[in-house]
Formats: sequence, C-alpha cells, structure tokens
Amino acid sequence: MLQLRPNCECCNADLPPEARNARICSFECTFCEDCASGSLAGVCPNCGGELVRRPVRPAGKLDRHPASTERVFKPQGCVAPT
Repeated sequence: MLQLRPNCECCNADLPPEARNARICSFECTFCEDCASGSLAGVCPNCGGELVRRPVRPAGKLDRHPASTERVFKPQGCVAPT
C-alpha cells in the first residue's frame, strides 16, 4: 500500500492524496512535478531511481487506507545524483 506522503521532500510543497503533480520513486520518496522535472531531471536524489507520477487513491478508499501525515523535508534542498 502506497504511503501517499503529504509533501515534496525538496521544496516542502503540499501534495494531498489527490495531487496529480506528485512524483515518486520505487522507495516512495516523494517530490512535486516542478522539482522532479526541474533540478532532479526525473531522478530520485536519494536512490537514483526513476521518478514517476504517483497514482491517485480513490477518495472512497482513503477512509480505510488513509494517506500518511509524516512529512519528509530536506531544508538544504535536493540535488540529482551524478
């Protein structure tokens, strides 16, 4: 079950469960579309994996399977791995 983390790790932008601009890697590191396609160039700065669009969980399923409320943020920002 995806955690659906609530924010971008780089810029701390809010990414609610219905956000269509959320990007994740296979480890569920979470970024907004601007950071993912901009400075990160589609590559997770944590693991080097591909960043893809996070699926949207149907609203009716959020009651039983809620999104995470734990925010992960790197105040120093993110840099794509070289």
